[in-house]
Amino acid sequence: MDEIEQKNIAVLIDADNTPCKQLRSILQEIAVHGHIITKRAYGDFSLPTLKNWKNELNDNAIIPVQQFAYTQGKNSSDSAMIIDAMDLLYTDKYDSIALVTSDSDFTKLATRLRESQIYVFGVGQKKTPQSFISACDDFIYIENLGNEEESSAEDDAAFAAQKRRSHKAADKPKKSFFGLIRRNANGEVAMSDRQFRKIFKLLNTAYDKYADETGWADVSAAGSFFKRQDPGFDTVDYGFRKLTDLIEYFDDDFEMKKESASTRRHVTFYYRPIVKN
Repeated sequence: MDEIEQKNIAVLIDADNTPCKQLRSILQEIAVHGHIITKRAYGDFSLPTLKNWKNELNDNAIIPVQQFAYTQGKNSSDSAMIIDAMDLLYTDKYDSIALVTSDSDFTKLATRLRESQIYVFGVGQKKTPQSFISACDDFIYIENLGNEEESSAEDDAAFAAQKRRSHKAADKPKKSFFGLIRRNANGEVAMSDRQFRKIFKLLNTAYDKYADETGWADVSAAGSFFKRQDPGFDTVDYGFRKLTDLIEYFDDDFEMKKESASTRRHVTFYYRPIVKN
């Protein structure tokens, strides 16, 4: 159901007006809203001002569209991005296009896409002119996006230590829905300090997106969301065989339930945060 309901998104990035160090955070935020099919960045990557883009493009699997300036002072990459956006529009493959730029020159493009019933995400800095912001269906400020690298090793260690204590990681293993929770030789769940912080962020973000009117979120939908955020996500790396085992480990912060279909051949798991006084 999650795969059916989510938007198919094309992400087009104006490299001249986007900080490359924020690309991962930008893509993770857009992935909250749907399935990213296409990722392209436009610019003259031979210029010294864009020299740091190579590694970020590779790490995030973004296709660079090299566009040399035909004349001095003219930005031909904007034209290439606009032409590609219109080409993508007529493929009928996309429900949404994300325009990552702080340039008001893309206002007309955003308006044209909306006229064709394409949902337009704008992603830019707070200096973005109001005209472009108003032309989008939803605008995301880059400054408001978190960066998982911002936290220090000391902050991660303190967070993980508190969670290990609250969930009694050193106690003997207990039964989970699918078997025993895997622990290392010291009896502790094999998660790094950074993984503790990352999984908590993912679980809470997925809950906010998928919680229904009863206050429960589908674990399967959350798992699909984790994969969109990080295609390499695997609960085994966290010391658990199944996502349900991982959630059950955090039983001081999340509770879980399961429901069987009328045929009793299919079981659906749900989770929600525990409200603490």
